[in-house]
Amino acid sequence: MLQFSLVIVPFGIYIAYLFGHLRIKKHIHIFLLALWGSSIILCISFPVSYGNSMNHDFRIVPLLIGTLYGGRKTGVILAAVVILYRLYFYGVNVGSITSFLAIIIGFSPILYFQKKFEKSSKGNRIKIAIMLAGFYCLVGASLVGFFRGVSAESIIVQIAHFGVAAGFAWLMIVLIENLAEIYTMRKEMHNAERLRLIGDLTGVFAHEIRNPMQVARGFLQLLDTPDLPASTKKQYIKLSIEELDQANDIIREFLLLGKPPTESNVDVNVGNQLERTVKLIQNYALSKNVSIETNIDVDCMINGNRQRLNQFLLNIMKNAIESMPDGGTMVASCYFVDDSHIEIRIKDEGIGMSKHEVERLGSPYYSLKESGTGLGMMVSFQIIESFAGKLHVFSEKNNGTEVVAIIPVVR
Repeated sequence: MLQFSLVIVPFGIYIAYLFGHLRIKKHIHIFLLALWGSSIILCISFPVSYGNSMNHDFRIVPLLIGTLYGGRKTGVILAAVVILYRLYFYGVNVGSITSFLAIIIGFSPILYFQKKFEKSSKGNRIKIAIMLAGFYCLVGASLVGFFRGVSAESIIVQIAHFGVAAGFAWLMIVLIENLAEIYTMRKEMHNAERLRLIGDLTGVFAHEIRNPMQVARGFLQLLDTPDLPASTKKQYIKLSIEELDQANDIIREFLLLGKPPTESNVDVNVGNQLERTVKLIQNYALSKNVSIETNIDVDCMINGNRQRLNQFLLNIMKNAIESMPDGGTMVASCYFVDDSHIEIRIKDEGIGMSKHEVERLGSPYYSLKESGTGLGMMVSFQIIESFAGKLHVFSEKNNGTEVVAIIPVVR
């Protein structure tokens, strides 16, 4: 059981790395060497002992996984770790000679088949891994029998040990391949769902865009009317521009929805971006008789896409202002919750929402505004998720709304 745990714990760490829970972008090979090398060293340090100074361990499992998934260079270094640490721990004896010959004879096919393993399908990968683990264990058992002698008891122990070791290696490979397949399928399903959603929205956008375009076209036709007063022309031009701006907003939201998350993340000072957005929207707020107050802590730093953060802030603040048709006060805050998270809060004194309306926020097609498409909030939820954060909306009918984004800070 100890030998199992000495392999299972590094295996769990490897799975976390493989599927993105551990985001290691630099020195990956060093990480893999340290992970599987430590597993090998621990397996050799705490072997299963029996009989006449006989020891067995599961070093084959991290050696096999590290080589097949880490590459030949990683495998050669791991093999060197086996030999050198075996000599350091036990010195030069029959066991060390057996380990050395097992590496030379049994490990060479693992290096040879590594490239073929990388290019193979899931089923063939499992077959190759079983074949290599079985061959290595067979070589080890044969060498032990040659140097230690053969007896009924030793044969039983060798078969039991190397059978369990080969089976354990097979189990680990099967788990990795199955989990990788599930992970790939989930990513494909996620992308398919995104494309399906965009396809479903196409009809809605065609309708939403056609309306303002037709209105703008009608006003432009009216501008050709003889003897049209200058004031009327000015009004028609203004209305046409407003309709075209609305169509542009719909197209922009559609593009943001369909755009996959980018990796161009940088350290962003949320307080600075919050102040910048307040300045941008200040005139719009004054036209709606809305005053803006801010409460910002110093150095609220997060890691993410600055442009997407600005888009989120603009969406939420615009919604807050438009929810107060009779004017009021909007409060924009950014402060530390603890050492690891910050909160962005946008609070208004608007018409508010019912519990049912809050639950539907972020759904496509759903908007409380007559000309809305519901994509502004949908994109906002998506943006905060891309920052590894959470977005909450608290509201009561006729009692205002508060939008709270909780985002991890830069350590």
